[in-house]
Amino acid sequence: MQMMISGCGYSGAAIAAAGIETGAGVAGTTRTIAKAEALAGKGVEAFVFDGTGLDEALKHRLSQVTHLVQSIPPDAAGDPLLRFADHRLHALCPRLEWIGYLSTVGVYGDQGGAWVDEEAECRPSPGRSQDRVEAEQAWTAAGEAMGVPVAVLRLAGIYGPGRNAFVNLERGTARRIVKKDQVFNRIRVEDIADATLFLAGSGRGGIFNITDDEPAPPQDVIAEAARLMGVEPPPEQPFETAEMTPMARSFYGANKRVSNGRIRRLGFRFSFPHYRMSLQQLWTTGLWRG
Repeated sequence: MQMMISGCGYSGAAIAAAGIETGAGVAGTTRTIAKAEALAGKGVEAFVFDGTGLDEALKHRLSQVTHLVQSIPPDAAGDPLLRFADHRLHALCPRLEWIGYLSTVGVYGDQGGAWVDEEAECRPSPGRSQDRVEAEQAWTAAGEAMGVPVAVLRLAGIYGPGRNAFVNLERGTARRIVKKDQVFNRIRVEDIADATLFLAGSGRGGIFNITDDEPAPPQDVIAEAARLMGVEPPPEQPFETAEMTPMARSFYGANKRVSNGRIRRLGFRFSFPHYRMSLQQLWTTGLWRG
């Protein structure tokens, strides 16, 4: 397997590490030279791609790729990689066998707290979520045009080493915002990596929710992390009166419980299906610091 991860950030780097462990050849893109050098230090063949063009070295590496993971979010102009492929994806990646597109469960929008699976209607709000739906459709169409399966991985709220409630508590930035009946799914970054490699290795296409099994109120997660740390949790703040950025407040506008049944029925098993056992593992191993 020759894998290219377009947008080797937090999730992409975890996928890269998992791929390297399997013996795959792994390349990845990032926006700056400094980040490329950091990736190279982890065994990733790194390239700079800032969304303004593809240089010759990157084009050459793409010509060797068998598995492509797109992790860069779209903007109002569409998907940045497809934009520069300009309907020439097959010419850029003639050996391509599988495409993975990292999307978000945000495409389902508000479902009033109901359970949703991959067959549920998407109700994206204008802006970021709508852009994601359009990018999903664009990648699916690109794959169909060249006869390559496209797996759309809809990710829940991502956390893991270096990015979690313990870090926020230590920094003093953790908040317990309470909105009646509000729940969120979340997902450990290692499970994203393992799910991606599972789908890539089996050549599976389609839409897959990559989430934990326990949608829960966000304030409960903070409280559990504080209990494990042996510190007092921050006070609860009513959502209606809490000071929040417009972006942070927008996340609370969508309430749903997301099922991961489709990928589990294929035989995939999540290592961290519940936030309690996941937080316990992060704390006892010291991995929470990253």
